[in-house]
Amino acid sequence: MDRADIVHEAFQTRVKRGDFPKGAAPNGPLLPTEAVAIFRAQCLSRNLDRTSRKMQAAGQGYYTIGSSGHEGMAAVASALNPDDMAFLHYRDGAFQTRRSAQVPGTTPAWDMLLSFATSTEDPISGGRHKVLGSHSLMIPPQTSTIASHLPKAVGAAYSIGLARRHAPEHKTLKDNSIVICSFGDASSNHSTAQGAINTACWTSFQSVPLPLLFICEDNGIGISTRTPRGWVSANFEHRPGLKYFYANGLDLYDTFCAAKAAVEYVRTRRKPAFLHLSLVRLYGHAGSDMQQTYLAKETFETWESDDPLLHSARLLIDAGVLSTDEVLSIYDDAEAQCTRVAAEAITRPRLKTASEVMGSIVPPKRRCTPTNGPSDEAREAAFGSDMRAMSEPQHMSRLINWALTDLMLEHDEIALMGEDVGQKGGVYGVTQKLSDRFGVDRVIDTLLDEQSILGLAIGMAHNGFIPMPEIQFLAYLHNAEDQLRGEAATLSFFSNGQFTNPMVLRIAGLGYQKGFGGHFHNDNSLGVLRDIPGVIVAVPSHGADAAKMLRECVRLAREEQRVVVFVEPIALYPMRDLHDAKDSGWMQIYPAPDERIALGEVGVTGEGPLAIVTYGNGHYLSQQAAKILKEKGIQTRIIDMRWLSPLPEEAIINAIKGAKKVLVVDECRQSGNVSEAVMTLLSEQSNLPNARLAAEDSFIATGPAYAVTMPSCESIVQAAEKLWGAK
Repeated sequence: MDRADIVHEAFQTRVKRGDFPKGAAPNGPLLPTEAVAIFRAQCLSRNLDRTSRKMQAAGQGYYTIGSSGHEGMAAVASALNPDDMAFLHYRDGAFQTRRSAQVPGTTPAWDMLLSFATSTEDPISGGRHKVLGSHSLMIPPQTSTIASHLPKAVGAAYSIGLARRHAPEHKTLKDNSIVICSFGDASSNHSTAQGAINTACWTSFQSVPLPLLFICEDNGIGISTRTPRGWVSANFEHRPGLKYFYANGLDLYDTFCAAKAAVEYVRTRRKPAFLHLSLVRLYGHAGSDMQQTYLAKETFETWESDDPLLHSARLLIDAGVLSTDEVLSIYDDAEAQCTRVAAEAITRPRLKTASEVMGSIVPPKRRCTPTNGPSDEAREAAFGSDMRAMSEPQHMSRLINWALTDLMLEHDEIALMGEDVGQKGGVYGVTQKLSDRFGVDRVIDTLLDEQSILGLAIGMAHNGFIPMPEIQFLAYLHNAEDQLRGEAATLSFFSNGQFTNPMVLRIAGLGYQKGFGGHFHNDNSLGVLRDIPGVIVAVPSHGADAAKMLRECVRLAREEQRVVVFVEPIALYPMRDLHDAKDSGWMQIYPAPDERIALGEVGVTGEGPLAIVTYGNGHYLSQQAAKILKEKGIQTRIIDMRWLSPLPEEAIINAIKGAKKVLVVDECRQSGNVSEAVMTLLSEQSNLPNARLAAEDSFIATGPAYAVTMPSCESIVQAAEKLWGAK
């Protein structure tokens, strides 16, 4: 028999004969009506689990990860306000069913069974996944997360205090709200969890408000690997800045009491707390997991004998709240409801086409109050003596700094965060003076943890802010890329556009730095960014473009709720000259605050028959090469793509009209980067002869050989001559 059926029959049989597991007497502040409501949610969650397994067995449902054994989370839901944002562990069906009863108009059985059936009518994901989540319940969708939701929970909690001082236009959370984040004991060991909890402690230790409740659902096992007894309490009980609470998660009275105390502490003290619940896991890890293949029968039978529903039944009967018949009636009614509703849910339509599946990758646009840009008075106060320098050509890093200043003057909901962005002004001085201009709560010096930096941004975006996190170097992004890939980019997709986390992520990257850092500070690969659905990737090549593109990136985040990555070429930050020493050929005048370069708009220099399609440092080098080629009688047009994802295909094809041949110059590696996509575009939509010059599939060295694996002015000239002379 299926273990779910064994547990089901055991519950009914044991309740009828009064055969309950031993435990403490009912005690604490839980009122009878609330206790019954919790039990109803527990019974519904249990029977939803059983129904989902039957649906999967019949080919009518997909991907079951059950909540059985974790029904104590219904008591936690009762201890919270229904508008407290909840980032949930995937075993928290009981939390969602209980919260549903607290919010009028929701239908938990129908909603969750539609999700199990992957129906397009599923109110959270639109049939894209079996997920917990609900917009009306303030539960952003979570799939099979392994702690990746903890960093953004920290960010959302941090945003509540910041919103009191700088209320964003699209604020979501109330001033007295708290954020909760639940996860398993195995997930608590993940570096992402450790980093997020450490960030919370670090923040709390400095008395910065952070109303966040971590909830560890400790069932003693992660898939097949056992958690050492006592490990969770030993690991988290004495963390600085983190208040520890414990409850027996099988006891709804004890769980409610501890949760109520923890919630009260977090809400009144505005400090993080850690609620440790001891639970059991029933049925195995997921529908396809056969725990009897790796666990002794005695082990999982012991867990089954400690069924939390049996504990709840005993407690409610002993408290005189319910009779035996009433307990069984509530349970049987939940089973009948699930059976009846499932029969209808499986008939509802499912996704059929690629366009339907992809319909929510790009978030919906939202209405924003029009702005007229920063006032002259505000600019003069912020820029000070820099105003006089604006009439003179400047290098890229300074123009980005000024663009950030104007944007932060115009939009109070913009906040910067990252290592060294505040007092130091960034590794390359790009954010200098911004902390003085806007304060430490809008220019946030974070600890050294890229996962926490991105999580802070994602969480703040949940509450209406436009975060602009900075990653110091492109190679450092790989420590935290799942925060983009698995969290930020998927939120709109899995919530059918109901939840969004717009942001503009700034990254110093690409190659050509002379004599500094090698690969770790010169990472010439954008493949990790370009293959994330829905993410926009922008790369400017000089200061004026950088300022105008950055403004468009903020508009895309603010009005279109997009996740945008703005990669700033490190080697071009200080670049002044183009052809000769002190010619100032790469310096630019700061463009007026209302000037933007639209998404997909490419830059074109020249009208020659040889088109060079490039970006970033490649644009700079191609301009140098163009002068030499002109002297050799080869006229060029240089097309700066600017926007690398999505690739501006139409603009590129239009820009090469009238050309006779096309050379693609890519400073990134040959494999998995931009030039492959451009060459594919040319083969599909153009019959012009073409060639490609890209970097070697190599890491970058330090010292004199820093650029030998990448295109140079000389190699561009050679490639152009070869292509032009080819028949």
